[in-house]
Amino acid sequence: MSTEIKISENLTKAERYEELLPQIKALIAEESDVVANLANICAVLKYNMPGFFWVGFYLLKGGELVLGPFQGPVACTRIQIGKGVCGAAAQRRETIIVPDVEKFPGHIACSSLSKSEIVIPLFNGSEVAGVLDVDSDELSMFDEIDQRYLEELCKFISP
Repeated sequence: MSTEIKISENLTKAERYEELLPQIKALIAEESDVVANLANICAVLKYNMPGFFWVGFYLLKGGELVLGPFQGPVACTRIQIGKGVCGAAAQRRETIIVPDVEKFPGHIACSSLSKSEIVIPLFNGSEVAGVLDVDSDELSMFDEIDQRYLEELCKFISP
């Protein structure tokens, strides 16, 4: 089945999310395979959100975050809980927005092109199951609008 994501032109960031989220929800509604759904979500976000340089999921396996589906350059394969932005978001169980990754203590530089980042934890019930990681090659790309809509997205995709 082929599905096309349609976005209007000249939208604000919030309006873009408002158009994308229902389409993502419809895209994954009838597919039961988590990996397939996560892969499609990465593609939708990467190619429809300006400034999204890298979009991917890290899934909790054996006590560490392991790279899952993503769109963008080659990435770190494993991240320890508490390490880097992804590990910190998983440990704190909360979204972290980093305007300048060079200023985040312990940042893991998977790509030297990454300048800012947002990481949202995924939950399975009350347990952290992984994270959604989005990087930009621009400083200060992410804000409360991204946090609001990406957290909403993570609520309906959490395994």
